[in-house]
Amino acid sequence: MKIQESAENYLEAILMIRKEKGQVRSIDVVNELGFSKPSVSVAMKQLEENGYIERDSAGYISLLPPGKQIAESIFDRHNTLIKILTHLGVSEKTARTDACKIEHHISDETFDVLKKHCRQIL
Repeated sequence: MKIQESAENYLEAILMIRKEKGQVRSIDVVNELGFSKPSVSVAMKQLEENGYIERDSAGYISLLPPGKQIAESIFDRHNTLIKILTHLGVSEKTARTDACKIEHHISDETFDVLKKHCRQIL
């Protein structure tokens, strides 16, 4: 399932916040990503309309199965790429920055090979 990079970032942020705090509201996404409240509001509405998230009456955000699948995939890519890059000698700060860029553009084939290789060496 291919969606825009910005949507992947929002979904990944929701997943990370949920893991950390147990619940997610739009303000948490604002604080995590550093975007404006109006920008996050528009994005949440689009994600909801496209069936990736749902919001309850109190404003709490939950990932729906398609959104959760994308978020977990991006999160896995992110963490795996950080491990590979730091193993190769890249500083953790740079590895985190670069992983954020690479995770959205790397092909499934290349990522799968890197992940397999990572399991063998780490």
